[in-house]
Amino acid sequence: MTQDQTTDATPPGRPATVPDDGLTTRERRNRPVLAVHTGEMKGKSTAAFGMALRGWALGMPVAVFQFVKSGKWKVGEEEAFRALGAVHDSTGQGAPVEWYSMGAGWSWTRKKGTEEDHAANALEGWQEIKRRLAAEQHGFYVLDEFTYPMTWGWVDVDDVVETLANRPGFQHVVVTGRDADPRLVEVADLVMQTQKIKHPMDAGQMGQKGIEW
Repeated sequence: MTQDQTTDATPPGRPATVPDDGLTTRERRNRPVLAVHTGEMKGKSTAAFGMALRGWALGMPVAVFQFVKSGKWKVGEEEAFRALGAVHDSTGQGAPVEWYSMGAGWSWTRKKGTEEDHAANALEGWQEIKRRLAAEQHGFYVLDEFTYPMTWGWVDVDDVVETLANRPGFQHVVVTGRDADPRLVEVADLVMQTQKIKHPMDAGQMGQKGIEW
C-alpha cells in the first residue's frame, strides 16, 4: 500500500475541513457518536466491543444489547465485560457494565422460562433502550446485530433513526449487523463496512475459540 492509499483509507489526525458551525474545537470533539458497523465479514461486533472497552476505561457506563445471539451462547466478550463490571463493583475502576441477550430474555420484564415471539421480544428490547436513552442511563451502548430486527420489520426503522439521532446528553451508540438501512447510515456519524477477502471457513475450517467466540 502506498502512502497515498494509506492517506485515502485512514482519516488524518486533523480534519480536512473545519465546518462553520460556531463551535470550538473542544466542543466539536466532545460530541457523542452514532456508529454503524455493517458489511458481510466478521469483525463488526468485535470492533464495537473494542470501542466499548475504551469507554469503560474512561468511566462510561456500558450497556450491551444482543438482538440475535442465543442466550445460551456465552461469547468471550460477554465473559470479559462481566468481569470488568465486577472489577468496577469491587474497586471503583472503570464503569458499571450491563449485558443483555435477547435469547436469554430481557431481564427487566420477562419471567424465567417464558416463551415469547421473537418480534415482540426484539420490540421489547428496543423500547427499553429508548427508555434508557431518554434517561441518559449509560454512556456507551452496543446494539449488537440490531440491523436484523430493522430488516425483518420487528422494529420501526424511522423510530430507531429519530430516537438515535435525537438522543439527549452524551451517549455513544454503536449498531452492528449486515445490511444497515440507508436511513440509519445517513444519520450515523461513523460508518464502517467490513468486506471478506479470505476466511478459514472457505477452506472448510469451523469457527475457533478466540476467533469466532
